[in-house]
Amino acid sequence: MKEQTPSTQDRRAPSSTIQITLEINGAAHTLEIEPRVSLLDALREHLHLTGTKKGCNQGACGACTVLCNGDRILSCLTLAIKYEGMEITTIEGLGTAGELHPLQVEFMEQDGFQCGYCTPGQICSAVGMIREFRNGLPSAVTKDVSARPVELSEEEISERMSGNLCRCGAYLGIRTAIRTAFQSEVIP
Repeated sequence: MKEQTPSTQDRRAPSSTIQITLEINGAAHTLEIEPRVSLLDALREHLHLTGTKKGCNQGACGACTVLCNGDRILSCLTLAIKYEGMEITTIEGLGTAGELHPLQVEFMEQDGFQCGYCTPGQICSAVGMIREFRNGLPSAVTKDVSARPVELSEEEISERMSGNLCRCGAYLGIRTAIRTAFQSEVIP
């Protein structure tokens, strides 16, 4: 008797998708995805929110930075399923067509971008960084970590934004945009 070999279709694993609901930019989105889908891929490929960029896909460049409950996270390093029930804000959710977020305005006015690829991650990271600073979280360069950081100095901005790379080297404009937006005190 001749042994039968399984067809290609028979060798594939059964479909194992899950249904999750993500709260993104103030709207609920129900997705049918595999459990291993990163938050970045859920945003870009399933929801077509392409403002969040896939740079290194290893957590080294910061291009994929989004906000989760106000805290900055690298969306390429985490699974979408982890964020069910949390508020996710992408660059698309920071401002509106009629009224840009103050950091978006400052990035334009201060030449805080060149090619623009890293800009969404830079802006989301800066929003989270300003929140961290205002909440008194120290950085590696904070002089007295037991006291609230007093001044958002160039050194503080550079250290706190060091996880976000700009291949074009627009760091001077980025730091100026952050400092100007911070000093305007319109960012909570």
